[in-house]
Amino acid sequence: MTTNSPLLQPLRQQAATLRDGTLSASELAEAACAAYASRGKHDNAYLTWQGEAALAFARATDALIAQGGDSGPLMGIPVSIKDIYAVPGLPTYAGSSRRLPASWERPGPIVKALLAQLPSLMGKTHTVEFAFGGLGTNAHWGAPRNPWDSQAHRTPGGSSSGAGVSLISGTAGLALGTDTAGSVRIPASMTGVVGLKTTAGRWPAQQIVPLSTTLDTPGLLARRVDDLAYAFDALDANLSPRPSRVSATPELADLTFGVPETFFWDDCSPGIAEAVQQAIRQLEAAGARVVTLELPNTDEAYELFQKGGLAAAELAAFLKAELPEMEDALDPNVAARVRAADDMPAWEYVRRRSLLDKLCAAAAERMGQVDAVLTPTVAITPPTLESLAPEGAYPKANMKALRNTVMANFMGLCGLTLPVGRDAAGMPVGLQVLAGPWQEARLLAIGQAIEAKLGTGLDILGEPPAP
Repeated sequence: MTTNSPLLQPLRQQAATLRDGTLSASELAEAACAAYASRGKHDNAYLTWQGEAALAFARATDALIAQGGDSGPLMGIPVSIKDIYAVPGLPTYAGSSRRLPASWERPGPIVKALLAQLPSLMGKTHTVEFAFGGLGTNAHWGAPRNPWDSQAHRTPGGSSSGAGVSLISGTAGLALGTDTAGSVRIPASMTGVVGLKTTAGRWPAQQIVPLSTTLDTPGLLARRVDDLAYAFDALDANLSPRPSRVSATPELADLTFGVPETFFWDDCSPGIAEAVQQAIRQLEAAGARVVTLELPNTDEAYELFQKGGLAAAELAAFLKAELPEMEDALDPNVAARVRAADDMPAWEYVRRRSLLDKLCAAAAERMGQVDAVLTPTVAITPPTLESLAPEGAYPKANMKALRNTVMANFMGLCGLTLPVGRDAAGMPVGLQVLAGPWQEARLLAIGQAIEAKLGTGLDILGEPPAP
């Protein structure tokens, strides 16, 4: 994407200039199509690209705007959607080798709320099969390339593997993903964009192919925190049973951040802990109060995750009930995790559900002591596909990639990631900001305060190298 692309403008600015006539939806869609032409096939963000259809739709949107029409804040904004959301007229594969039944092309509440605002839908982005993995690989369709390494094919993070890439490659201004153990925040962190994980239950998950009916949460990715705040406000009023709007950006001097000393910092790839620690020092120097605060029961939560949590059992139940023909064709990395659920007795599933309730209650109480908790988002640099080939390499890297993010899911928190620098391999590093359940609006305001001090990803990272 060229540095003068209108897609680099903040979403609020895009919306304002669409309405005053100095920018058109067609120009935005054309910029997305131009970026796809220059690097789309190389980056492989999309399973289904519909640039020409989006451009035709954008021209119709311009005609509506010219007549004084306004369908909502996201009107005319180029958007990508993860291929586990049902979208009318577009196939759903959920990362599998086979197209899902036509019932998975009937939109659910989130897609309806989005499309009612008439964005330009550029296409559906790749996902790890049935969203079950944190690195972004896929045996059927291949992994999107992480745009920040022009030499090696590094993973983009998953399971929303094409979402962050669609933003960095310049083909969308907003991306829809999902997060069950980190699947929005990991790709956002690994590709140098921002990502929001909502509280489970805040936004409905109907007509999103399920991984874990207990833990699945819809989420958003964008280029800056203010873009997330803008899109959150545009959608939350129509989706949440307890809607709220992002408040004014607080002063850093009025905020208290908790920083754990253990667990999240263990065995990070070179440069990751250092970049996050430097960011925290900058926030403290700007007036924020930084205190030591450990999230309760992290070791117990991680032990549960290592045993498979709930996702393996809940995905296995979905496949057996709804798509039994898919089981024999699963990606080997996904199949191994699904098969592990066969040995789980019913009492163990109930025990794990009860343990999650306990973890959520303890975390919510602890989070009341601070405005937010700060940690590294992902502990490892995006691995190369080559490094994942040896026996046992993938499960080890996948578990480590998910380690820091899964805590928010198991503890019922909402979470944000934003880029704060590069690691020793030159890859983006994310700062994870966690807040209590249902605190998304406050979390985004805090994120804006952090971003105002540290800069956006464009300020910190610049643009990725040419393919």
